[in-house]
Amino acid sequence: MDRVSRSVVNVSAVRVFHDMFYQVVPVRGVGSGVIIDPNGHIITNSHVVAGAEKTEVTLTDGTVLPARMIGACRTDDIATLKVEAARELPTAELGDSDKLRVGQMVFAIGNPFGLAGGPTVTAGVISALNRSIQSERGVLENLVQTDAAINPGNSGGPLVDTKGRVVAINTAIVPFAQGIGFAIPINTAKRCSTEIITHGRMVRPWLGISGVAITREIASYYDLPVERGVLVAQVVPDSPADYAGIRPRDIILRLDDAAVNSTEQLASEIQKRKTGSKVNLMILRGSTKGKVEVTLGETP
Repeated sequence: MDRVSRSVVNVSAVRVFHDMFYQVVPVRGVGSGVIIDPNGHIITNSHVVAGAEKTEVTLTDGTVLPARMIGACRTDDIATLKVEAARELPTAELGDSDKLRVGQMVFAIGNPFGLAGGPTVTAGVISALNRSIQSERGVLENLVQTDAAINPGNSGGPLVDTKGRVVAINTAIVPFAQGIGFAIPINTAKRCSTEIITHGRMVRPWLGISGVAITREIASYYDLPVERGVLVAQVVPDSPADYAGIRPRDIILRLDDAAVNSTEQLASEIQKRKTGSKVNLMILRGSTKGKVEVTLGETP
């Protein structure tokens, strides 16, 4: 736990506002972040640094370093910062959020309220997985829910397991609720950060369809032969799905080895892949079932 605590930083972002007299007023916001490599790359929440004129991070030893945001995935509320240091920085070990289980013990680490003296630690359990919440920044999906105390200033800090591995990035608290906090799975954060470091932006894989999850009612209404899957409503022209020959009214049953029961599940499976990777879709067209290979493109 000591290793991951030393990799947690305080993130200070200065934004400029205009008061009622149109005078410039700097406002400082605080959050947390975690160092992910010795080169000085830091993961935090995009809402912590969005619109900042100036960003600084404070290490656990009190060293203050200017930080540069190199990119953000706003739909996932993840941003990647870069600092330059004269020495090798302590880094956190990143875990695998796909292995998280409800009831598993976790620890939230961060700088609540911007207090001095280093990061604080609160304990709790994983209360639920794959949660979605509506926020000021839109809908955040596939979140980890925890009862570990997440206070103002903890945003962007790590949620770690009992072995000190970062399994999620704290992102939100529900006002007036007790024991409910949310965090972004570290696998999502890693994909975002890797794309940003490599390409300078998030490159998202794309199939190019719109569809609807099949239920018993929808299957009965449209006289469909199955009660589970995704019914293709529209195929975007010149999209990967179009090139692969997918048509409206096709039913997607599986993507590789994963059963597809909802549009959210299909989107989640696609986001686990990389642009340019090939996937096999099990398609039901009328009474004929077969596999279609699709090369995922880049979201336009």
